[in-house]
Amino acid sequence: MTRQATATRGRWARRVLVITGCVVGACFFSMAFTSLGRPSVPPRSVLAMRSTGEYTGFVPDMQRRTLMNLVVVAAAGVPASVLLGGYLLYFVPASKGGGGGAQVCGDEQSNPVKLATWVKNHKNNDRDLVQGLNGDVTYLISTEDGIKDFAISAVCTHLGCVVPWVRASNKFCCPCHGSQYDENGKVVRGPAPLSLALAHTVIQEDGNVALRPWTETDFRTGEKPWWGK
Repeated sequence: MTRQATATRGRWARRVLVITGCVVGACFFSMAFTSLGRPSVPPRSVLAMRSTGEYTGFVPDMQRRTLMNLVVVAAAGVPASVLLGGYLLYFVPASKGGGGGAQVCGDEQSNPVKLATWVKNHKNNDRDLVQGLNGDVTYLISTEDGIKDFAISAVCTHLGCVVPWVRASNKFCCPCHGSQYDENGKVVRGPAPLSLALAHTVIQEDGNVALRPWTETDFRTGEKPWWGK
């Protein structure tokens, strides 16, 4: 199971936890503040006994009723805690895992990308899309015996369109507004204001291709990476 599939399953589990907590919490709170139903007018026999001073039935005093309410409210605190905890957990980002902060690339079916399979199905200097960091579409670049040590985001820095690789022009050309990037993703024509984001490629021990965030200077521009801001 991929980390992306695990993260998706974790998100669904948190949603189920939130819904369950809401239902249980609502039930307990409704019990805490709803008194047992009884007639607003006592039976005639009771009125008669009260008038003669003979009524000896149990009437809970205010202190005892307060204690009972506190017990019920305390019991309701358990599902309320579950509700609150589940709600807060929903906003905690799922761990991306992987050694050194690397995230395994996924193919079209979200299966891990194997280096051996990649080399078998691609030629030198091919560029093909995978699921990269945070699920963003990303280009891996083939070499004669593997892949380059960096990957290029396919998300245009203008308005977020997916930028295809045009082999005939040896460029990435955005079909939305005409922005162009060179073979390494450096912007060479606007309206895109910035180059495509970079990521490090990592080959794991099991042969999976993974990506790690690029935090150092952008080798194409000599500037700090804008995508880390």
